[in-house]
Amino acid sequence: MQLSTYRFSVLVSIVFISGFAQGMLLPLIAVIFEQGGTSASLNGFHATALYIGILIASPFIEKPLRKFGYKPLILAGLLAVILCFAMFPVWKVFWFWFVLRLLIGIGDHMLHFSTQTWITSNSPENKRGRNISLYGIAFGAGFGIGPLMTKMLEINENLPFWLAAGLCLISFVLMTTIRNERPEAESARTAGATAIDRYKHVFKLAWVSLLPPFAYGFLEATLHGSFPVFALRNGISLDWVAVLLPAFVLGSLVFQLPLGILSDKWGRKPILIFSFVSGFLSFLATYWSMNSFWILISLFFLSGMFVGSMFSLGIAYMSDLLPKYYLPAGNILAGISFSIGSMAGPLIGGSFISWFKGGAFVFAICGMLFILCLPILFMKNKPQTALSSKSA
Repeated sequence: MQLSTYRFSVLVSIVFISGFAQGMLLPLIAVIFEQGGTSASLNGFHATALYIGILIASPFIEKPLRKFGYKPLILAGLLAVILCFAMFPVWKVFWFWFVLRLLIGIGDHMLHFSTQTWITSNSPENKRGRNISLYGIAFGAGFGIGPLMTKMLEINENLPFWLAAGLCLISFVLMTTIRNERPEAESARTAGATAIDRYKHVFKLAWVSLLPPFAYGFLEATLHGSFPVFALRNGISLDWVAVLLPAFVLGSLVFQLPLGILSDKWGRKPILIFSFVSGFLSFLATYWSMNSFWILISLFFLSGMFVGSMFSLGIAYMSDLLPKYYLPAGNILAGISFSIGSMAGPLIGGSFISWFKGGAFVFAICGMLFILCLPILFMKNKPQTALSSKSA
């Protein structure tokens, strides 16, 4: 079934607001804890709570989706996120906030997994890159605007949390207006397979497509969770941080749709390789530009242009490699890959900030991009027809 324009618009708007909430939460709590004297390592550890929640939810989410459909899972996820954001101002304690972030991760994964699978399952192949890019643009736009809310700390520390809860409530109301659907039924061969069997088969067919979501999770969480700490410790003002992070996301918004359309035309693999190599060079150049605001903001913008599409390109690549009835399992593994990258990013970034001086933080990002590009570069593509016949 094809996505109607209205349904697609509602799903994209929900993803935008979710991106805003996530983009606000990472730097906001990082700054609150840094100003309160929390160590960089503990700050980085706290940022992993959201992604631990995603990992906890991942093994259990496919079966409810197949049983109840997309809409109930999205509504349940939004409700969990609304309640958690409303609870942040109640009790400012490290471990209480950790639990709230973990629960937000569970709720966020429910709605992202459902919207992502809904879009990938109902997009025609010649528009798949375009549609997933629009999904990525919506999330990226929200994620880019989110860090600007750190300026609200000067007014009231609780204001950003109330705003995020209100916007998520708007998403909840919008979601009630669209009709529910369920994923495509499994084939007779796969219907009796366990979740582990499906994950193994998906990993065997499309493991290389899981690397870009890992890379994007690593970059996104490191930049939004650890870069504010790195900046404050290296003489970069909070005002700079509030502009540099949105510049990265703005770059991804500018180039995400063109890259998605080009990947529909030329293939996912060459566009992914181009993105990894160009992102590596852009981030490497920031090492020599820490004292120049305009050069630094230009490089952040360029980096966003090149690597900000990795998640959506990876999802499109995975959708090319898998039959439709494997897409729910594939999207779960993509979410797990993204979460592992998002957990590794702040931990590695925070550790590099604590252990090393200077620009070692930059080399951690560049090293990750270089290592993950190699399997994509040397992996031989398998024809889709062969994959489908194997899995039918």
